[in-house]
Amino acid sequence: MKSILVVDDDKDILKTLTMILEYARFEVRVADNGAEALARINDSVFDLVLLDIKMVGMDGLTVLHKIKELHPELPVIMISGHGTIETAVEATKAGAYDFLQKPLDREKLLIVVRNAVERKRLIMENKEIREKAEGRTDI
Repeated sequence: MKSILVVDDDKDILKTLTMILEYARFEVRVADNGAEALARINDSVFDLVLLDIKMVGMDGLTVLHKIKELHPELPVIMISGHGTIETAVEATKAGAYDFLQKPLDREKLLIVVRNAVERKRLIMENKEIREKAEGRTDI
């Protein structure tokens, strides 16, 4: 089962996203701030992070930068109710897989989540194949 970390300081959003994602057969963990999210990422393996941009304390863009420093292969989908085009561009430049506006459309959310998880799987599979192929040429 693929695991997703949902990070948002709004308890209702956490509850809604958890219900949607669990119904779609994802394992869901939550964090309500950036520091907790980073701690969870360091303690567990996730296939995807859904990350709110506007949070009390450490904002989502700061968290995104830290995630990409430590786990560049981990896809992060940014979510925001106050997003602008500039914010979306900044998040994408920082390594976000995608940017979704609140209120989230259930079908669009699930499509983007599934695509991001599949992309990560393909990247990891490609990396594994390359490592095996390089090992065969070593003397």
